[in-house]
Amino acid sequence: MGFGPGGWGPLMIRAAGMTLSLAVCGYLTGLLAGVLGAWAKLQKSRVLYRIADVYTTILRGVPDLLVIFIFYCGSAATISPIFELFGHKGFFALPGFLAGFLAIGVVSGAYQTEVLRGAVQAVGNGEIEAARAYGMTGFLMFRRVLCPLALRYALPGLANVSQLVLKEAALVSVTGVVELVRQAQLGAGATRDPFSFYLAASCLYLAITSVTGLLFQFAEARAMQGVSRS
Repeated sequence: MGFGPGGWGPLMIRAAGMTLSLAVCGYLTGLLAGVLGAWAKLQKSRVLYRIADVYTTILRGVPDLLVIFIFYCGSAATISPIFELFGHKGFFALPGFLAGFLAIGVVSGAYQTEVLRGAVQAVGNGEIEAARAYGMTGFLMFRRVLCPLALRYALPGLANVSQLVLKEAALVSVTGVVELVRQAQLGAGATRDPFSFYLAASCLYLAITSVTGLLFQFAEARAMQGVSRS
């Protein structure tokens, strides 16, 4: 485990970068899905609410590994017949990275839906009524009042989801992506020194989670400026 000739250090760092890329892409995809899901659950339409409720119930109840398999193998079941129509036979599927972060995204989106919905519902009616009394339009009220206030309540939950997404990135190795855990397995098998590689992988995970935790703490401190805490 070093950075000299024949060392596995650069490969481990590169795998950590792959893990971080999967986590970031999956988290942002989930944030988009969470915003849409929370919006649907907060509407008066029972149809939209039921669709969002089915989404969150299924994705939170199905193991994440199965969702990754569904995205990867399901894409193959869809894409391969299309290629066969043009005379190309074989196994065709979404790239492992794309299928992986999309699967992570839809799973994390189910959790972020509930976090964002709860945060919006935690905003007091007095602030909304005051914004309407000032004559704010719907979008202006959302941008200046609802979004900043809801963000204060949502940030702790969103931070927890980010840690879950980082751990879920380790499952994407089933699609052939060499992320941190997979690289540690390869190094341990080649050198027969599993302790060093798994310890190094654990340290890299802790480094990533520590940095993301500090970023969310900074964001929460900024969001809570001007608010007294008892």
